[in-house]
Amino acid sequence: MASPAFRLVGGALVIRHQLALALAAGCRRIVIVSRDFTAEFASLQRDAETAGASFHVVSAPRGLSGLVTAADEVLVLAEGLLPTPGDALPLLVGGQGAMVLPADVGTAAGFERIDLTHAWAGMMLVPGRLVDRLMDLAADVDPVSALLRIALQAGIALRGVPEAVRSGGHWLLIRTEADAQAAEERWMARHTATGPRTPGPAVARFLVRRFGAAMLHEGSSRVVGMGLAVLLGVLGLAAGWFGHLVVALALTAVAQVFQSTSLVLLALHHGALSQGPRRDWAPVVASLVFDGLLAVLLILAMPALPGQTLAERAFPPIVLLGLLRVIPRALPGAAMPWLEDRLVLSVVLAVLAAGGVMAPAILGISVILLATAALLVSRQDRGDRGIITGA
Repeated sequence: MASPAFRLVGGALVIRHQLALALAAGCRRIVIVSRDFTAEFASLQRDAETAGASFHVVSAPRGLSGLVTAADEVLVLAEGLLPTPGDALPLLVGGQGAMVLPADVGTAAGFERIDLTHAWAGMMLVPGRLVDRLMDLAADVDPVSALLRIALQAGIALRGVPEAVRSGGHWLLIRTEADAQAAEERWMARHTATGPRTPGPAVARFLVRRFGAAMLHEGSSRVVGMGLAVLLGVLGLAAGWFGHLVVALALTAVAQVFQSTSLVLLALHHGALSQGPRRDWAPVVASLVFDGLLAVLLILAMPALPGQTLAERAFPPIVLLGLLRVIPRALPGAAMPWLEDRLVLSVVLAVLAAGGVMAPAILGISVILLATAALLVSRQDRGDRGIITGA
């Protein structure tokens, strides 16, 4: 039977989630007690070393000698524990201690009972000097369970895991494949719960919740999704070039869905798992490329007037897209995410193209946006202005 550490949750091994937590907690040495050095450990070692931490696999507790000093603090995680950094890190702020659950709740979830009222929650922060006591035990002892007993005998503090974390399914012990599948559903829902409520981001989060786990399991899914977005964009350009503007904008709308979904997966891959290089530039570049695609299609949709230069023809679409980029950033508000939603924009433009009113609509929308921005700035200025009186 597969070890709980090697169950997949959210496209990553449980032990990979634990590595993300350890790195987020500032651990500089990662030590795993295992009899074998597997291919999975080689991947974890690359990730740990990329993050600036050393990585070690020891076959017995005695292998910890030399890796842990008395001056160290040691973060200990039980095999199969699946906390998220956002839930676990606040518990470590209080300093050294063992995290606990109510005994009835903890034992029902598979955690180890430590006394009549408490079960160990699978995480503790202990002084490094306690690790030396493992050297006096038999070589085949379970080092985590033994270190827990040593810490309890030394009088380490007990800190309860908050009810909100326990009841929300954020603190789980993975034992079986069924546990991993149930945890994966909660994990995907939790990491896609926030974001703009406009159609584009909402559709992307829905698709990630519905299919994201399988896509994350397939390591190339993010590249494939972005590749499909690029392919649909190219097809849209071709359709626009041949005068099929409605088809072109429909293709770009679908391309936007693939693009947004890939960006959500990319954010999950790095933000939730601390895996892979950070690509903060990816959403910016993707949005600029998509706006460039829309700009080309809108320029193709503008009527070519006698004597008109390309720059004159391109001016109205570029002004429209520029306003849609600048106004939400300069004047944030509840309605502004709608101006940033390119799925909504693509659909609106497709409807306008189907009605044959694209050119006047571009000018009209630009005027409305300018007037709205001027009104909001005027109100903001009046709100900032104060009255000074003297006695």
